[in-house]
Amino acid sequence: MEKPEGKKMTSQFVEMATFYVGEALCGMDILNVQEINKLMDMTTVPQAPDYVMGILNLRGQIVTIIDLGKKLNLGETELSDMSRNIIVNAKDEYIGLLVTRISDVVEAELDKVEPPPANIGGVQGKFFKGVFKTKERLIGILDVEKVLDNDI
Repeated sequence: MEKPEGKKMTSQFVEMATFYVGEALCGMDILNVQEINKLMDMTTVPQAPDYVMGILNLRGQIVTIIDLGKKLNLGETELSDMSRNIIVNAKDEYIGLLVTRISDVVEAELDKVEPPPANIGGVQGKFFKGVFKTKERLIGILDVEKVLDNDI
């Protein structure tokens, strides 16, 4: 069988770590994730923005912990046994993103990722690269660089 000219026979995929920020299902390229761990004791930082929860020492690395819910204007992240820090490395600094809970690793076809809807304006809209539809849910794909822009 001949391949149709001009058509790609393979799609490009990205593996995304998915997680909840409140009730919102979000994802990021798994290559951005250094590790995922439970919330540990941290030191508060006086006069830091309200979404900065504090800093902690993770095997000799100083990590700033950000409440992703507050940063995205989705409300404060409720701490529970399911809460986790997603440690990302951005511009040679480690940042922890506190999320409500971890979901799955999802393989997304890049050509099926849609731009964020125009009505996601304001603070949240600028932090998302796109939206991926699964059979059950929509996953907002975080632009990690933009989320951390003011914090690095």
